[in-house]
Amino acid sequence: MVKKAKDWEGVTGGHTIGQKALKLTFTIVNVRVGYALLVFIVPFYMLFRRKGYLAIYRYFRKQHGYSPFRSFLKTYRNHFLFGQALLDRFAVYAGQQDIFRVENPDNHLFLPMLDDPQGCIIATSHVGNPELCGYLLKQTKKTINCLIYGNEAKEVQRNRSRVLSRNNIRLVPVTDDMSHLFSIHDALSKGEVVSMPCDRSFGSNKSIECDFLRGKADFPVGAFALALQMKVPVMALFVLKISASLYRIHVVPISLADSEGTMRAKVGEMLRTYVRELERIVKMYPEQWFNFYDFWN
Repeated sequence: MVKKAKDWEGVTGGHTIGQKALKLTFTIVNVRVGYALLVFIVPFYMLFRRKGYLAIYRYFRKQHGYSPFRSFLKTYRNHFLFGQALLDRFAVYAGQQDIFRVENPDNHLFLPMLDDPQGCIIATSHVGNPELCGYLLKQTKKTINCLIYGNEAKEVQRNRSRVLSRNNIRLVPVTDDMSHLFSIHDALSKGEVVSMPCDRSFGSNKSIECDFLRGKADFPVGAFALALQMKVPVMALFVLKISASLYRIHVVPISLADSEGTMRAKVGEMLRTYVRELERIVKMYPEQWFNFYDFWN
């Protein structure tokens, strides 16, 4: 079973008033003040959001094989980093983007894609903070269309659209009538870029079970089926927090399957390549796994 919104809400916590207050606060104080407050806020969050807390605790126990005590400490660290990721977004909304730096050792893989007249799919995940990449990196060569969960808080949606539009990024909300599929198909036809998460189901329930971190989990096939249909390349992109002010981008090409066989077999080949890369990144940064529900079958 592919995990859907009933398993994880997928929205930024807090009411509109609180989100506006947070943005206003960061127009006055440095985001690191918020980091200090997280030390005291995170234990309460873990206490009252037990479903998410237990899912992450089991992730460290089963998928990484840590002891109970180490799993608890890692779970706290995971929640702390997730809080930092959220605060970093609101800091950018408030105009603090200059305090962050971005390392991109794989820029030689990403830049040629912007010059290529062909479209491209960027496969993201709920690891690290890929959204911040869109806020900090400016380019004008290609429109990047980002598939997003359509029920996000209105305040967050407004801020996202305002900041991302300056960087030639357009948001495409997932809709029940599946009209977003026409939008992304049209974007690829025009040689634009489509960014979509590939570790969580968005609308469609088509998936393939893959070996992943000492277990089995279902991963959606949509991005890779679309890539084969449109004959466009796929790049996996991961944006990890390295320090308070530094993010690092990892880009990995996911080759189009050229083996003979059915479409499902070719899609499965590409999907498993992506899952192997996701597993490699998660092993490097285990505390930045931000799927707060029982992910494994």
